[in-house]
Amino acid sequence: MVFNLREFRQGDFEILWKIDQKCFPPGISYSRPELRHYIERPGAFTLIAEGENSTPIGGFIVGESGKRAMGHIITIDVLPEIQRAGTGSLLLRAAEDRLLSRGCRFVYLETAVDNTPALSFYKRHGYFVIKTQPRYYSNGTDALVLKKELAA
Repeated sequence: MVFNLREFRQGDFEILWKIDQKCFPPGISYSRPELRHYIERPGAFTLIAEGENSTPIGGFIVGESGKRAMGHIITIDVLPEIQRAGTGSLLLRAAEDRLLSRGCRFVYLETAVDNTPALSFYKRHGYFVIKTQPRYYSNGTDALVLKKELAA
């Protein structure tokens, strides 16, 4: 399936929240208020992977540009049934390009220490672990913080 990227629209919110619930277990997935907060933060952007001919949304990414030339990937969610088909890579590359165009030289993100598929995905995309953040998630799970240089 081919996906095109587009900007978030307010009518997408409920679908994105449901995708997040499918992608992550309780305590790691976002509540509605949390997801809305991250999407609406100053400097944040949300990109949607939408199939051609009104095919449903297959995934999304929320990122933000911050101070000191540092970007942040808040979440990347791809429906489980289409993972490992390139949609996550498409979203991640687009978000990195957006951050680079906003003057970010580095990007960081977090993933649960036990999320081996995500860790492998990020390492394939040039991210490396810089630290462990104890009890980062509301269920008490630790997070790995990863970082990538976007520009030399």
